[in-house]
Amino acid sequence: MKKKATQENYLDNKPLRNPDINWTSDDKGVITLEIENKGVMKKITQILFKKPKISYIHLDEMGSFIWPLIDGESDITALGKKVDEHFGEKAHPLYERLAQYIKILASYGFVKFN
Repeated sequence: MKKKATQENYLDNKPLRNPDINWTSDDKGVITLEIENKGVMKKITQILFKKPKISYIHLDEMGSFIWPLIDGESDITALGKKVDEHFGEKAHPLYERLAQYIKILASYGFVKFN
């Protein structure tokens, strides 16, 4: 059986923040994600190894800029244009980096796609 010649463009995806993740922004604009460590194994490690119930993930400058823009309405191309306007050459290679960043967020369940 032949595969279709056309392939979906990843940049057309519209990422949406996971509504179960709480997050805050400090006075410098740094975003911190609060990830609750759930599940049986996580509970065991919390008891035995004194692991935290909540992990705090601090995003870097670019991640902190992008996170609030991830609304399920804007596709990755539109997000990239905003990143380029704000960071310019500092963000390049723009779409390769942005696509990889969104893939990482999705792999951890921090975002999903509409």
